[in-house]
Amino acid sequence: MAQEKAPPSPSQDLTLEWVRDALVRQEDSIVFALIERARFPCNAPAYNPSLFPQLGGRSLVEVFVRGAEGLQAKCGRYQNPEEVPFFPDDLPAPLITAYNFPQVLHPISASVAVSDAIWYMYFNDLLPLITVEGEDGNYASTAASDLICLQALSRRIHFGKFVAEVKYRDAPLDYTTAIHAKDRDALMKLLTFEAVEEMVKRRVKKKAMVFGQNVTLEDKDSDAASQYKVDPSVVARLYEDWVIPFTKVVEVDYLLRRLD
Repeated sequence: MAQEKAPPSPSQDLTLEWVRDALVRQEDSIVFALIERARFPCNAPAYNPSLFPQLGGRSLVEVFVRGAEGLQAKCGRYQNPEEVPFFPDDLPAPLITAYNFPQVLHPISASVAVSDAIWYMYFNDLLPLITVEGEDGNYASTAASDLICLQALSRRIHFGKFVAEVKYRDAPLDYTTAIHAKDRDALMKLLTFEAVEEMVKRRVKKKAMVFGQNVTLEDKDSDAASQYKVDPSVVARLYEDWVIPFTKVVEVDYLLRRLD
């Protein structure tokens, strides 16, 4: 199995190749996470804050995510600039010595986040597309699957900071003019490569088909082989309607403050 390339070291410049490899690997994580979540029904009670008054007016999923982020913060997860919490306020301090992560981003990157938009999209737009109605009582397992999906999506979308940084370094003069003018439209145009976006959508759709197919040992064709654990067209739509647009918002927000 091919090993994922390590992050660039302080002495090694950020490269477009490393960024592209990371984005491709993150596609795998997202597809597998969606497949895992799709095996549970909607389980709507996990998202209803009024059903569990002992949780202080929060839904079970929100309490689960907050608790998980608190524990992960203690273990140092959010020292990594690639990780962005959904509930950053009042996170506990790490209990371990901080790892010396390479400082390849501008310091303002820590304040660039679209976590609220990802949260809303996931629960209101995406979940109805990948789950069936009903409940099976596995609320904790459902919340755990939601956490994995949310973190995979957040990591991929906020990786736009690295995308923006490497693109800026490749053509600083082009971006500097738009940044000084605070021209969001010009930056968006510089960052948009429609051919690449189409390739990404086709690739994630194919990955959903390959990773999510029902494998049998029968030699003959089976109807089961055409049934996927998550609809490949939904995965492609996820990237087209949300992942790619949200990533470009992150890129523009980062670049607008890149020269601060």
